[in-house]
Amino acid sequence: MARRLRPVGPDFVGTAPVRLVFGREAAASPEQVFHALAADVAGWPRWFAAVTSARATGGGAGREIRLRGGTRFAETVLVAKEPEVYAYRVDVTDAPGVRALVKEWRPAPQGTGTRVRWTVAADGPAPFRTALGPARPGVGQAFRNAVRSLDRQLARH
Repeated sequence: MARRLRPVGPDFVGTAPVRLVFGREAAASPEQVFHALAADVAGWPRWFAAVTSARATGGGAGREIRLRGGTRFAETVLVAKEPEVYAYRVDVTDAPGVRALVKEWRPAPQGTGTRVRWTVAADGPAPFRTALGPARPGVGQAFRNAVRSLDRQLARH
């Protein structure tokens, strides 16, 4: 059953009770990575295997995401500062346990490519927070695979 989460702002990324932070290098430029994140929302399923459908809503102010397994998210874009940061808050989801959730992507120049940093900031009851610890390796692997796939896709275009 879908439910509304606590509305938090972009500062939640630094203050959340649980923060999962991952990084990976890409050959693509920060501008290319940012464009794929923010402007080509419908393209997410082509490079992020966990995402089965994605669409921008409200003229780009929001997103509707569906993951493998059927989990759904209705999101609000909090920050879209090209090419530095793209962050969004989950407003409504059917994912169990979560009370607040923000995801932030930061593509930054590194050498001739980009260092992509992804932060998942979350809050929920103690069992939810505890469960995120063992989930970290799988979430990290999904992120690394997604950035590798995105980089390959951007190299073809």
